[in-house]
Amino acid sequence: MENAAKIPVNISVASASNPVHELSQPEVNDRELVERCQRGELEAYEALVGRYRNKVYGLAFSMLRNEQDATDLCQEAFVRGWQAIRKFQKTASFYTWIYRITTNLAIDFVRRRNRRPTTPFEEGISPDTDASVQQAPSANPSPVDEAQRRELREQIDAALRELSPEHRVVVQLREFDGLDYAAIAKVTGCTIGTVMSRLHYARKHLQKLLKEML
Repeated sequence: MENAAKIPVNISVASASNPVHELSQPEVNDRELVERCQRGELEAYEALVGRYRNKVYGLAFSMLRNEQDATDLCQEAFVRGWQAIRKFQKTASFYTWIYRITTNLAIDFVRRRNRRPTTPFEEGISPDTDASVQQAPSANPSPVDEAQRRELREQIDAALRELSPEHRVVVQLREFDGLDYAAIAKVTGCTIGTVMSRLHYARKHLQKLLKEML
């Protein structure tokens, strides 16, 4: 298998586009692509990256709140995925598996780093957002509305930063990515009961913080 460090993985959201080679077509499912990856086919892995880079970037950005850090972490997540692809259990979901790698890297990153300037909340992207298909709103908000909206987003961003990485990630996976409790448990490597407990605490804490800010 080729050196994973040389994987030509482009995870820049700004340059994201629908991959054109045949392996990227919907009828080629993830399981088949994983099997090809396990035989050393880098093109198959590039197809998986094309499918999930926006989702992985969205998760990384929601945790790190910094574009460059999120891009670097995505690159590392996909490289680690390639390095470990032969250990991938075919009964699992690649989507859940790569999310777990990304989550673990993001939690470790947040624990180590010193506080850094973060990108404003409105610059974040949904994991399902393709930058090439975003549409402008039909009407421009007034300066007052825009200022109020920006202030609210900054307050939400500040409240999210007060959560521990473990609590922040369950909020992201549930509220923004729409994963159910079982899927979140697989991603985070904890029990469904722990997921529910963390989510309950995170929601209550966010409500309290936002109430104090507003």
